[in-house]
Amino acid sequence: MSIQRSIIKIFDTFFSFLTVKKIAYPPLGFRDIRLNLGCGLTVYKGWINIDGSLNALISKFPKFIIRVLYKYSGSNRYFTEDQYLNILSNHYFIKFNLKRGIPAEDCSVKYIFTSHFLEHLYLKDADNLIKECYRVLENRGILRIGVPDLEHAVNLYINGNAKEMLDNYFFVEDLESDFSKHRYMYNFDLLSNLLVNNGFCDVKRCNYQVGEVPDLDMLDNRPSETLFVECKKPS
Repeated sequence: MSIQRSIIKIFDTFFSFLTVKKIAYPPLGFRDIRLNLGCGLTVYKGWINIDGSLNALISKFPKFIIRVLYKYSGSNRYFTEDQYLNILSNHYFIKFNLKRGIPAEDCSVKYIFTSHFLEHLYLKDADNLIKECYRVLENRGILRIGVPDLEHAVNLYINGNAKEMLDNYFFVEDLESDFSKHRYMYNFDLLSNLLVNNGFCDVKRCNYQVGEVPDLDMLDNRPSETLFVECKKPS
């Protein structure tokens, strides 16, 4: 790891302990509170995007500083400098470690979306996050989760693609980020049980970009490998 990236990592670790005031009301211009948890850079207008990465913190910096930090962000593997600047400057981010909970008031959130994040948590931490989702959602509020489908991974193995299965789902390695590791995997039954055990109802498997949560045409991704599930907090 370069000296610059080491400094960035120390800076990121320091700011991971920031205390964030709880969201009680929609930001100015927002219709309601919609949370995009563990969002990375998959974001959309009207959503409060909560992520533990340094990207979420520097989104509030002046544009010239964002351009300087772009080359050290790791996102330069996926986005041009202008794309990176546009994403950070034109969307609402909060930097927060979701292992500590969700920075929102009880029963204040209408929709929660999280995609390809839950599998990066150990099961205990995932269970705590689902409890937090239940706490902050209003009655009949909707949670949508997208995770790598365990059945898809198993089918890769059955069809002779064991290395792809191991590399992409069970032993994911990225020397640039410890966040990339998968710590648990889900099929529909495992995820449904996790949700029901924490009080959710109306758990259903959904198709790609189909469901009751808005803006799925912009938020859903990786259709061939993803298990999409929606559920509701009961009245």
